[in-house]
Amino acid sequence: MRPRSVIDYALARRATLADLHAGRVSTTDVCDAHPYLLRAARYHGEATTRRCPVCRNEPLINVTYTYGDELGVNSGRVRPTRDLPALEQRFSELNVYVVEVCTSCGWNHLTTSFVIGTGQPRVRRGSRRRTAD
Repeated sequence: MRPRSVIDYALARRATLADLHAGRVSTTDVCDAHPYLLRAARYHGEATTRRCPVCRNEPLINVTYTYGDELGVNSGRVRPTRDLPALEQRFSELNVYVVEVCTSCGWNHLTTSFVIGTGQPRVRRGSRRRTAD
């Protein structure tokens, strides 16, 4: 897999945690995972070896979302990372977002975003126009 336009949000994560530890933000400000995100983490996420930086109780769970016009109604769906190489070969451009989540305290942070795909112009199917006779 060859991701393009990779954005690593590690600096933003460090700044958020520094604000938390300095008392500029509260735990409730940073541990605010949406119920759908927590559910996605529990049932579709992938466990990591990293512990939660806030509660230090649980390992973090990565939740990977894919977005793209070519996905249609499946845009915004959670996908296992093992599916990404096949998606990369099948579609011209997909945006991928990886969010780390703690199911114990609700910590969540976007860690990485990138683009995958063939890079080729997408083929439009069924776009023929009918002419009136």
